[in-house]
Amino acid sequence: MLILYLLDLGGVGFISTDEPRYASIGREMARSGDWVTPRLDGAPWFEKPPLLYWMIATGHLARLPGEWAARLPVALLSLGFLLFFFFAIAREFSVRTSIAAVTILATSAGWLAYSYAALTDLPMSALLGAAMLVTLFDKRKWSGLAAGALLGLAVLAKAFVPLVLFAPVFLIARGKRLAIVAGAIAVALPWHVLCFVRNGHAFWAEYFWRQQFSRFFTTERQHLQPWWFYAPVLLAGLFPWTPLAALLARRSTYADLRMRYLGGWLLYGLLFFSASQNKLGGYLLPLTPGFALLLAVGIDQEIEHKSKLLPWLLAASAALLMVLPTVVGALPGAMISGLGRTHLSPVFAMPFLLVAGAVWWLSWSGKPSLAILAAGMAVVFGVAYFKGSAFPELDDRVSVRGFWRAHGSEAADACIDGVGRTWEYGLNYYAGRPFHACAAGETPRIAVVDGRLTVMR
Repeated sequence: MLILYLLDLGGVGFISTDEPRYASIGREMARSGDWVTPRLDGAPWFEKPPLLYWMIATGHLARLPGEWAARLPVALLSLGFLLFFFFAIAREFSVRTSIAAVTILATSAGWLAYSYAALTDLPMSALLGAAMLVTLFDKRKWSGLAAGALLGLAVLAKAFVPLVLFAPVFLIARGKRLAIVAGAIAVALPWHVLCFVRNGHAFWAEYFWRQQFSRFFTTERQHLQPWWFYAPVLLAGLFPWTPLAALLARRSTYADLRMRYLGGWLLYGLLFFSASQNKLGGYLLPLTPGFALLLAVGIDQEIEHKSKLLPWLLAASAALLMVLPTVVGALPGAMISGLGRTHLSPVFAMPFLLVAGAVWWLSWSGKPSLAILAAGMAVVFGVAYFKGSAFPELDDRVSVRGFWRAHGSEAADACIDGVGRTWEYGLNYYAGRPFHACAAGETPRIAVVDGRLTVMR
């Protein structure tokens, strides 16, 4: 598990638009000591609440390198949730169910990817998941307050989406509702009040109306996708366990009343996100633990009924890892200019085919838990291969870090000419200052030539 989540956290510089932006805000918090008002390049920034920025700032106060300061707190939170998830499911269901659920979740592409990135999706998903588990399965007196505190932290991670997703759970939380409300308010309200007092109407207009209300009901954010967008996102996020999605259509999976309720909650979540005018793949992440549990229970049902289908589904899941070498070759170009022509790599893919055979044999021989763990170990080696093979290319071609290490001295006083937002925020982070757009004839300038950043004089 440590290999999966902690190996080479700094192996590639910040990528995407959001990662360098959030890293800059967290670094500024650590430097300024102002933990109330998030600031990007000196200006207040109210798109997201502060939990991730606090986590990044803490990493900087611990004197971690930039990428580690931003990513390590997220990875540790993910590991902590997986451990909590294991014991909660084992106590409520069985150790076998828990092993399957945690293995599926911990090694699924969506959960892994967001556990590596300094983004808000994983902290919100982990804290919301923990709040739901405590609400539903913990019978101790203080569990309502604990669930509310976790929910409050989820709100501090990504504003009000956790409240919408938690609402069906709240409706059945008999005897805990007041405690949940009290815990959530005690944790989430102080920052909102302080930030409003310090920044006034500008904070609330951006934070709530534009980033929450407008993002859901209008097309202003321009993340438009068709209504069926989340179906392929879900299947891709479950990789390599995508074949197990067939269990979602099996009636036996829902024999337990708890699974019927979970299935209804997952459908509610899918409908909520699909109804939004703006759709991004990461929005679906808080549903992933629920799908992992539902699939694990489906596996249990297949075992109880001595199904002949399960060995083939598990083997197919392991066999899907054969595409990893192809992904490694195609990913850098796809992140810059979109998907293009890819080439299969059968030689490097063969070990995963052998693993698929072993997984099939273990499951067919009546050892499904060992089969799942074997497939999970294949993912561990696959991730290590992916990081060792893809990270150098991503650092050189996709992240700004490689460019800045090579050309930072000559580009220190440069302007930018036609550089997209993703690279602009990366440049701002690694330079430690915002770049301005070039005026006519101004040099030196940073421009994009043949898909790469270049200093032009």
